[in-house]
Amino acid sequence: MNVINEAGVLALSTRLQRLSDQLRRDGALIYKSFDIEFEPKWFPIIFVLAQKEFLSVVQIAGEIGYTHPSTISMLKELEKKGLVTSKKDKLDERRRLVLLTTKGIGLVGQIQPVWELISSVLEEISDNGNHLLKAIEEVEAKINDQTFYQRALKQKNSK
Repeated sequence: MNVINEAGVLALSTRLQRLSDQLRRDGALIYKSFDIEFEPKWFPIIFVLAQKEFLSVVQIAGEIGYTHPSTISMLKELEKKGLVTSKKDKLDERRRLVLLTTKGIGLVGQIQPVWELISSVLEEISDNGNHLLKAIEEVEAKINDQTFYQRALKQKNSK
């Protein structure tokens, strides 16, 4: 066991980042093994647009839980790759709606079997009796109710 693992909950963020980095690296290798040009960081936006057809930038950011600036940055990257485009909202000219291009739709069709494989492997990895996704959902709900920072301030001020 290393020092970070021994730190327990204090190193939670570090360990989650480490796990995320490993999953993204391996995910990239999986896509590459299928000769699909796709970066794991694109997944949330491509997946949401495949499900919802078109959304505003604010709606996409809300769906994926990213900040507005990082969502815009990712959308610019996807637009350069020809996977998404945007159009004016007919109901509100100030708002732009983002949608998959024909190339993006084709990519989703090509990538579906890979997502099924990835889901299967991740289910195998996380099938350990500890209900990882349930635990993550519970932590997210608690943080949504009161952030980590707010909780720390509350404890600091109560001492």
